[in-house]
Amino acid sequence: MNHFKQFNMKRIILLAVIIYSSINGYSQVEPLWIQDTAFVKELYIMRNKFQSLSFTGYLQIQYQKADSMGIASYNGGDFAPAADNRYMIRRGRFRLDYERRTEKGFYRYNFALQFDGTERGVNIRDMFGRIYENKWNNFVATVGVFNRPFGYELNYSSSLRESPERGRMSQILMRTERDIGAMLSFEPQDRTKKIYPLKIDAGLFNGQGLTGSGEFDSFKDFIGRISVRRIEIADRLYLSGGFSYLDGGFSNGSDVFFRTYEDPSGNYAFVPDTSASNKGDKSPRIYYGADLQLAWENSLGRTELRGEYITGTQSATYSTSITPPFIPVNKSLQPEAIYIRNFDGAYFYLLQTFLKKHQLFVKYDWYDPNKKVKGSDLKPVNNFGAADLRYDTFGTGYIFYLNENLKFVLYYDHPVNEGSGIKGFSRDIKDDTYTLRIQFRF
Repeated sequence: MNHFKQFNMKRIILLAVIIYSSINGYSQVEPLWIQDTAFVKELYIMRNKFQSLSFTGYLQIQYQKADSMGIASYNGGDFAPAADNRYMIRRGRFRLDYERRTEKGFYRYNFALQFDGTERGVNIRDMFGRIYENKWNNFVATVGVFNRPFGYELNYSSSLRESPERGRMSQILMRTERDIGAMLSFEPQDRTKKIYPLKIDAGLFNGQGLTGSGEFDSFKDFIGRISVRRIEIADRLYLSGGFSYLDGGFSNGSDVFFRTYEDPSGNYAFVPDTSASNKGDKSPRIYYGADLQLAWENSLGRTELRGEYITGTQSATYSTSITPPFIPVNKSLQPEAIYIRNFDGAYFYLLQTFLKKHQLFVKYDWYDPNKKVKGSDLKPVNNFGAADLRYDTFGTGYIFYLNENLKFVLYYDHPVNEGSGIKGFSRDIKDDTYTLRIQFRF
C-alpha cells in the first residue's frame, strides 16, 4: 500500500514539474539531469516528449447592475425575475494545445481542447485538429469544433475583446460563435512572402452551433471568408479586413413559411405561405458581411477604429430571430411556423490606448431583424412581434491593464429599442447595465 502511495506521489510530482517546466523552459529541468537518477531520466524523457504541449486560460469574474428587475439582456444573459444585480463568473476557460513544427519552424499539425467552467457548469468550447501541408506551407485543413470563419468580432477572443460581450447581432445570428464542421484554408505561414497577408477560408458546418445536442437535419451551412491580415499601409498606420459569406439553413418542421409583403396601400404584414411541400423544406439563412480594422500608432499611444456590416436573410420563429438549436416546436410540441426576415446590422468601435495600461473606448451597434418594417408599422394585427424590433446599442468603457495577466474593465451598456405598436414596446424600455469585471489570464 505504501509503495502504491509513493508511486502515485511520484507521478503527481512528475506531472507538476512537467507543467512548470513547460512554462519556464528547459533550463529549469537540465540541472537535475546531473543527478543521474532513474526518476530524473524519466522526467527528461517526458519533458522532451511533451515539449510541444502548452496550457493557457483566463477567468472573468464580474458584478453587474441593471436598470430594472429581470431584464432581458445581451450583456451576459437575462437577469433573474427578482434580481437587478448579480455576481457571476462569465467565463472560466482552460485550453490545452499540442503542436509539432518542421525544422524550419512551420506548423505541421495542431490539436486544441478548451473547456469553459462557470457556476452554471462545465462545457467544451474547442475540440479541433489542424493539419498543415509543408510543401508550400500555404494550406491547412481544420476539423472538429471551432470558431466559424465569419467576420471579425466572431473570431476575436473574449479574453482580448474590450467590450464584455459581442454585439447583439453577432449573438443572434451566430448564437455561440463555434460550430462543428470541416474547413480548408489558404493561410501562408512564410512571413517573407508577399502573399502572406492573404487568407481564404471555406468550410461546411452543422449550422446550429453548440446550442443544440447535435445535427438535427441534413442541411449544412457553407461559410467562406476572404481577408487580409494586418499590413502597414503608411507610417505606423495598419489595416486589416475581409468579406464573409454564409449560405445555409435548417429544416422547416411545419408546412408554413411567413414572409413580409407590402400591400397596394404601402402597408407591411407577415403573410403565411401554406403548402404541404413546405414541410421539410429549407428555411434559408444567407448572410453577407464586410469588416475593416484600422490602427494608428501615435504619440498618445494607439488609436483604433473597427467596423463590420452584415445583411441578408434570417429564418427563425415569431417570438425570436435567433438561429434555433433544433426544429422549433410550440408548448404542445407541435412544429412552429418559420418566419423569414430580411435583416441588417453593424458595429463600430473607437479605442484609444494610453501608456499601454489605460484604454478608453466607445462602441455602437445596431441590429434590425426586419428592415422592411419600421416603428409604428410593427403591429400584432399584421403578425409582427417583439422579435421584429430594431435595437441600437451604445456602450462606453475604461480598461486598466495592471500587467499582462490582470485587467479591470468598467463598462456601461445602453440598448435602445424602437417605439412600436407591440405591447410593452411603445417606447424605450429601461434595460441599461453597468459591468465591473476582473480578468485573470495565464
